[in-house]
Amino acid sequence: MKIALDPTPFHHDYPLLELPRVVAELGYEHLQLTPHRDFIPFFNHPRADDALVAAFRRACADAGVGIASVLPVLRWSSPDPDAREAAVRNWKRVIQITVDLGVNVINTEFSGRPEKAEESERAFFRSMEELLPIIEREGIDVRIDPHPDDFVEDGLEALRIIRGVNSPNIGMVYVACHAFHMGGKMLETIRAAADKLRLVHVADTMDHHRSHGLRYITNPPGNPVRVHQHLKIGDGDIDWDEFFGGLAEIGFYDREDTVMVSSVFAEDETAHEVSAYQLKTMTQYVNRFRYSGCL
Repeated sequence: MKIALDPTPFHHDYPLLELPRVVAELGYEHLQLTPHRDFIPFFNHPRADDALVAAFRRACADAGVGIASVLPVLRWSSPDPDAREAAVRNWKRVIQITVDLGVNVINTEFSGRPEKAEESERAFFRSMEELLPIIEREGIDVRIDPHPDDFVEDGLEALRIIRGVNSPNIGMVYVACHAFHMGGKMLETIRAAADKLRLVHVADTMDHHRSHGLRYITNPPGNPVRVHQHLKIGDGDIDWDEFFGGLAEIGFYDREDTVMVSSVFAEDETAHEVSAYQLKTMTQYVNRFRYSGCL
């Protein structure tokens, strides 16, 4: 298993090519390449040319940091045909960039629209018809997160759709702080996913269902919003014994293809300290459950 840092909290304070050095100074051996305005932005075509891709790869090598995964967020499941077709074009460039970086893991989101779930699922499989042959040819492992506000949010249903793609190159992402939107069945989902679960994000969140649904209040009432946080471990309601114990149960820590990512976005003012805390705490949990057994 690789342990990686999502450097998003540092995007506003450091240039792109300095991020690998920052990650290394915080003690991490790997980073997750998340959307960045100078490289692969949200929803649009990548901004990186071949020279910048090569420069970023050199910066990582110079810092002694590996790229554990590339994370694009594109509208490949959009029920809007123009948006979906554009996303497929963008995906092709993302795949080429990933290959040129020497990386074989892409993690992403289902996207689409929850109010048009059936149409979005059709769009997803239409995109897969075109992209899957490229993904398999290039040896890329694509791992998908049922993100809040995707056309599929429930973890077990997401796993069913991933199985339906029928490819060993398609796996699942479990984001701890999305757990309460994914149905709240964390251990059941981890067990069901088994070896299809190949990447996890570690961040805490409050359970928005508590206080009879009044923990968060939006006005006007009834807004179709999804509220969650990316807090540091211990600041929310996630059962971390269940999370880390469940991963031990499926052998997550002992597989070469798995990635654990610290993805705290709510602590930018103390991002250095929080990132170091996350690495220490994740390592402690992993060692505790790896060597003392599962739940």
